[in-house]
Amino acid sequence: MSLLHFSFYSAFILSSLGLAFHRTHLISALLCLESMMLSMYIALSIWPIENQTPSFTMVPVLMLAFSACEAGTGLAILVASTRTHGSDHLHNLNLLQC
Repeated sequence: MSLLHFSFYSAFILSSLGLAFHRTHLISALLCLESMMLSMYIALSIWPIENQTPSFTMVPVLMLAFSACEAGTGLAILVASTRTHGSDHLHNLNLLQC
């Protein structure tokens, strides 16, 4: 495994561990999700260059579009939960109380 692959794998693993263990605020969960998407985007951008396959060059652009939609939706949920509950703590967000 090259150093480049190790850095992508470690960035993805560290961000998923951050998502698993730092679940106090919604903004920290969103930042961990964005770092996971960033590491996946960089890995998918390098992959067609390494394999010399031009048919997979649109995959990073599509993933970047979905990542932008995910970020916008996450920020909208953050603003809505802050306005209704007063904070972005995840323990305040209980779906059974709705």
